[in-house]
Amino acid sequence: MSTKVNRYILSNMSELEISTLIRRSEIDIAGVSEIVRPIIRDVKENGDKALLEYNKKFDKASMTASQIKVTEAEFAEARENLCPSVKEVIEHSARNIKKYHLAQMPEEMWFTKIDEGILAGEKITPITSVGLYVPRGKGAFPSVMLMLGIPAVIAKVPKIIVCTPPTPEGLVDDASLFAAEVCGISEVYKVGGAQAIAAMAYGTQTVPKVNKALGPGSSYVSAAKRQLYGDIDVGTPAGPSESIILCDENVNPEIAALDLLIEAEHGPDSCALLVTHSAEVAARVEALLPGLIDDLPEERQRFCRTVFANHGGIVLTQSLDESLRFVNDFAPEHLEVLVNDPMSVLDKINNAGEILLGAYTPITIGNFSLGVNAILPTGGFARTFSCVTVFDFLKRSSIGYLTREGYDSIKNVAQKFAEYEGFASHANAIAKRKL
Repeated sequence: MSTKVNRYILSNMSELEISTLIRRSEIDIAGVSEIVRPIIRDVKENGDKALLEYNKKFDKASMTASQIKVTEAEFAEARENLCPSVKEVIEHSARNIKKYHLAQMPEEMWFTKIDEGILAGEKITPITSVGLYVPRGKGAFPSVMLMLGIPAVIAKVPKIIVCTPPTPEGLVDDASLFAAEVCGISEVYKVGGAQAIAAMAYGTQTVPKVNKALGPGSSYVSAAKRQLYGDIDVGTPAGPSESIILCDENVNPEIAALDLLIEAEHGPDSCALLVTHSAEVAARVEALLPGLIDDLPEERQRFCRTVFANHGGIVLTQSLDESLRFVNDFAPEHLEVLVNDPMSVLDKINNAGEILLGAYTPITIGNFSLGVNAILPTGGFARTFSCVTVFDFLKRSSIGYLTREGYDSIKNVAQKFAEYEGFASHANAIAKRKL
């Protein structure tokens, strides 16, 4: 089958064409919003009954309400059945991810001296309850379980639940259940898609309501999060996968082509772009892609071909600086920097979910085993959002403490400020205060 690869010559594109390219999968998310709206309403009104209907409709799983929650026996069976080599891979990756996220943990409480008798600080506490969404539609993703579960557990969230789509047999894959156990999570529910986000937002007879739900997902999951914002904290906007491979003329085209396919094979709604100012590199990568795609399993071939005819392709610029400007405008989820001296451009990259430097740091290793978190903002949200960290599971409370000396030194300042802004009660709380 032939492979069409979009070629974008940036200098020849209109502002509208560039804007459309930069919006990528956000266009798809907007397009499914009206499909998602009745699903959310159905789950809110009908609870488990709606979940079971959608499990059957979307995941081909005929289940009863008692089967929605994973049992201890299912965990034990998964542990017994999973290949030892896969267990070792999960445990090794988990150690790296844990080490990275432990280093992020802040002090539980801190103070700084503002002036004599005036202390200000913060108290850091975990969010009371969180729901983790682990997708399954195009394959099993135990790596996502680790990326979400490990920082949640390190943050000491008291109640952690997981929602993940069931298999047609009404099960959760062995690797994901083992990964949950490695994290220290035992509460897993077999429900996916927009209905899972709704279940965590409102609660059902089986799935508990939580304060925050986060995790990557399809356009439908992303659309549900947008609509449920306000009913629940939906965290980092993590939608369909996307990447930019940034290259100069020194890149090995075969490595660039191989790495361009990493995120492209996630699904038909993914976005994968090679960005370079070298016409020779662009041509050589384009020539290599059809053969590399032909070597993939049939389903992954289909995904890649759809991506390169849709949101993906090759962007040709006039210089490395122009490539960097495009990267910052695009704000990709994954950015792989394959230039002669990747450290030399690092300070020019401002908008990216993650930045992986050099040919020895492919997105594959970042996705699974490096330790950095692979749950990243998509759809351009890397302009303002960050990768998932322990801070996604923590909240900060400001603390203030004044002695009599501190109060006397600042009371008139605060009173006059209150009077200027017209807040009489604010001012009276000081003016009429008897201590």
